[in-house]
Amino acid sequence: MTLYLSERCNSRCITCEYWRNGRADMTLESVAQLIPDLIALGTQAVLLSGGEPLLNREWREIAELLRGQGLTLWLLTSGLSLAKHARTAAELFDRITVSLDGACPATYAAIRGVDAFDNVLAGIRAASAAGAAVTVRSTLQRGNFRELPDLIELARAAEARQISFLAVDTANPHAFARLDGPRPNVALTREDLPPFVSVLESVIKAHAADFRSGFIAEPPAKLWRILEYFAAVCGLGAYPPVRCNAPEFSAVIDAQGSVQPCFFITGPPGQNEGEGFEAVLNGAPMRALRSKIAAGGRAECRTCVCSLWREPGQGILS
Repeated sequence: MTLYLSERCNSRCITCEYWRNGRADMTLESVAQLIPDLIALGTQAVLLSGGEPLLNREWREIAELLRGQGLTLWLLTSGLSLAKHARTAAELFDRITVSLDGACPATYAAIRGVDAFDNVLAGIRAASAAGAAVTVRSTLQRGNFRELPDLIELARAAEARQISFLAVDTANPHAFARLDGPRPNVALTREDLPPFVSVLESVIKAHAADFRSGFIAEPPAKLWRILEYFAAVCGLGAYPPVRCNAPEFSAVIDAQGSVQPCFFITGPPGQNEGEGFEAVLNGAPMRALRSKIAAGGRAECRTCVCSLWREPGQGILS
């Protein structure tokens, strides 16, 4: 389960509107009400996200409650306040993933909207020093794709255990709390594609050992898939095929308690406030929505940047 602890955020990202439009926080009481259903469903792991989850004043208590149920906990954070909370976070979370979208202060500020580059690196180092399994996630876009090699070295220098890459989402009109449509201007242009090819070729050659060890999370084929995605955005081909079964083994609950089948697709309307998580998750409207997704009937899936496929028995944090 992915649980949004807050709609609010302390970053000002150019691709996101949580910092403009977010208001709600998940409450400890609301999470406590979820526990019986989580146990009944055999839930194994909870990803705490947002917005920025560390802005929720009850984040520690919520994490302690969930961890007390034997759940694996994963924190997804901007990292701006991670240094301050590093020791507690290291004790509570099995993995901490920090968003890092620039390899220098200027690029970071241009994309994330705040002058916090050094703070984020300090947070990664502090959490790692406290024993946390810290990974870095970089969203590739026009403003930073040339820094891909530097991002790898920066993650290593900050003592992260792994770095992963995604293409910036430019197609989904409602992701990231957007109210006015997608963000096509952050994607690579046709002129950017040849230099991106050169960057990928160089990285794949120079970092063969990092691919083998898993320090770079994606195999080379998945990085080439990012190139295919941007080529499709430019109208130079079809979007790469999407293979995803995330709605079959996971769900999302936003800060207001609404249940979604995945991050990019909102849940069915009319979820009753009195219904529990299990009732909504396995009710007829959500089952119908999952069936439509599985049958390829949702346009969001065809342009998805973070599709996820798990085989039975695959590790939760793999």
